[in-house]
Amino acid sequence: MSRIFLIPGLGADCRIYKNINLDGHEVIMVNWINPEPEDTLNTYSQSIINQFNIAERDVVIGNSMGGIVAVEIAKQIDLKKAIIISSIKTDSEAPRYFYFFRKYPLYRYIPDNMLVNLKFLLKPLFGKISKKNAELFVDMLENTPPEFIKWAMKAILDWRNSEIPASVYHITGNKDAIFPDKYIKNAQIINNGSHLMIFTKAKEINQMLKQLLAE
Repeated sequence: MSRIFLIPGLGADCRIYKNINLDGHEVIMVNWINPEPEDTLNTYSQSIINQFNIAERDVVIGNSMGGIVAVEIAKQIDLKKAIIISSIKTDSEAPRYFYFFRKYPLYRYIPDNMLVNLKFLLKPLFGKISKKNAELFVDMLENTPPEFIKWAMKAILDWRNSEIPASVYHITGNKDAIFPDKYIKNAQIINNGSHLMIFTKAKEINQMLKQLLAE
């Protein structure tokens, strides 16, 4: 039995893992903690390690932004496995729109009270999901503090990494509009998997996780 830490994506909490089956393992939910204004993803990941007592030979599973944090954790601790889902391992796997928003960080100028409404504009990028899952996702988005969203956007765009620890395993979908698979190398691909395939392709993901955790 492994200790498995689950890290959600930006705008989400660990309810995103509701369809993921990790029976037989000790599962610890890692919901977001408040960052310091000067935190990078590297320093923030160290805070996650300290807050949740992540140790060597543990397993970390991260979805979307949580996957990037999982990679940073794997750089600092000798994990048994770091499994990232709908995410990227290095900044070279980032889509081209990252370069635009690095140069023109328009999100900085959006008033906090408007950020909630803008969240709904992102929904089409996440792929088609059921009404029940859409309602859950919107609830998670609406309960994410705007100041955390702005910090996380900057931290992700500023992230630079070329190191891929040996413990990192990557699962992505070929219909992911946030992190297109054409920029990603050495990943297990789920056919028709969108950015929120953790909802829609849970059966396939569970099969892959079972195999990876058994190795």
